Amino acid sequence: MALSKKPVTGMKDILPEEMEIRDYVISVIKETYGNFGFTSIETPCVENLANLNCKAGGENEKLIFKILKRGEKLRLQEAQQEDDLVDGGLRYDLTVPLVRYYSNHANELPSPFKALQMGNVWRADRPQRGRYRQFMQCDIDILGEAGNLAEIELILATTTTLGRLGFRNFRIRINDRQILKAMAAGSGFMEEDYDQVFIILDKMDKIGADGVEAELLEAGFDRETVAGYMALYRGLETADNAIEYIARQTKQTLPEGVMESFREILDSVEATKGDFFDLVFDPTLVRGMSYYTGTIFEIDMPEFGGSCGGGGRYDKMVGKFTGHDVPACGFSIGFERIILLLLENGFQVPRAGKKIAYLLEKGLSADRLCEVMAQAQRERESGNQILVARMNKNKKFQKEQLTGQGYEEFKEFYREELKR
Repeated sequence: MALSKKPVTGMKDILPEEMEIRDYVISVIKETYGNFGFTSIETPCVENLANLNCKAGGENEKLIFKILKRGEKLRLQEAQQEDDLVDGGLRYDLTVPLVRYYSNHANELPSPFKALQMGNVWRADRPQRGRYRQFMQCDIDILGEAGNLAEIELILATTTTLGRLGFRNFRIRINDRQILKAMAAGSGFMEEDYDQVFIILDKMDKIGADGVEAELLEAGFDRETVAGYMALYRGLETADNAIEYIARQTKQTLPEGVMESFREILDSVEATKGDFFDLVFDPTLVRGMSYYTGTIFEIDMPEFGGSCGGGGRYDKMVGKFTGHDVPACGFSIGFERIILLLLENGFQVPRAGKKIAYLLEKGLSADRLCEVMAQAQRERESGNQILVARMNKNKKFQKEQLTGQGYEEFKEFYREELKR
C-alpha cells in the first residue's frame, strides 16, 4: 500500500509563493513590535497537561491534542483512566505557555515585561476557511503593568502593524468584562450564571436581541431577570452616548474607576491613531476565554467577515502558577487569516531590487561558470534577488513559470564555443 502524500486533515503544506508572504509578514510584525519595545521569546510546543487543563482556555480545553506517556511510564494494561495514559499535550494557544514561562523566569525579566511570541499551536477543531488544526499564532503581551497603558500600547502596536501590511477600514471592537458582569449583576443574574449568560450574549450579532432573549429563557433563567437584562441592551439602540448610558445603568454594580479607565483607553487611542481603522465600543463583545478579567478587544476585518484576532486583560492567571497575581494583558493577531486575505488580494512582497533569473545553457566551461557566479554575487550585493538555474529545453515554459514567481528580468548564458 502506497504511503499517503496528503497532509493530515486540518493541516497543510505551504508552497513557496505563500511562504514568501509569510516570511515577509513575520518580518514586518517583528520589526513593528520591536519599535514598541516588545522582545521575542519562545516556549516549547508541548505543555504539561495539567497546565493546559487549568480551566483558563474555555472551549479550547476540549480540543487538546494529548500525548501518551513515554517509556516505562506508559503502562497500557494497568490504565484505569486517561491520566494513567497521558501527561502532556500540544499547546492550543500561546497565553498559557507565556504565563508558565513568566512564572518560571520572573526574577530574570524586566518589569513590566513586554513579550512577543510567534509559533504554531494545535487544536482538534473542525477545519474551515481560515481555520486549521495547526496554525501560527502571533501574540504580544505586557505583564506587570496594572494601568491602562498596557491596553493603549497593545492596541496601537497591533493596529500599526496591520496598517503597515496594507489593511484599511477594519474595526477594533472593545469592551470590559467588568462592564459585562455589572450589567448581568444589575439585572439579577447570579455570579455562577455569568459564563452561561455570556456564551448566549456572544451570539447577539448572529441571532439578534430576540434570539438572545429566547435562548436565555430556554436555559431556564427567570423571565423578569431576562427582561431587565435585554432592556439594558435595547436601550443602547436609542442612547446618545453608549458609555454614559451604561455608566448610569450600572452605577450600583460597576466597580469604581472602571468606566473612567475605559474612557481613557478610548480617548488615548483616538487621539493617536490614523484614519485607517475605527475603535468601537461594543457592550456585547464577550471573547471566549474564561481567563479574561477586564478589558477585551477584537479585530473585525470586512474582507474576512469575522474576527481576525483579539485579546484582553487576564490579571489572575499568573497567580495560578505562583500564588501571587500579576497584572497581564495581551493581543493576538489572527496570523493565518491575515495571510489568507493577503493571498486572496494578490499581495506582492515589496522589494528594493529586482528579481532576475540567470539561465545557463548546459555545458558551460568551468571558467565561464565562475564568471557567471561572480556576476550574480555582485548583483546580489547591490540588492537584487538572483536565481541561477540551468536552461530547460522548453525555455518559453520555464520563463512563464519564473514570471509567475515574480521574476521580471532574464539573462541567458551560453557555451562560449557557440559564440552566441
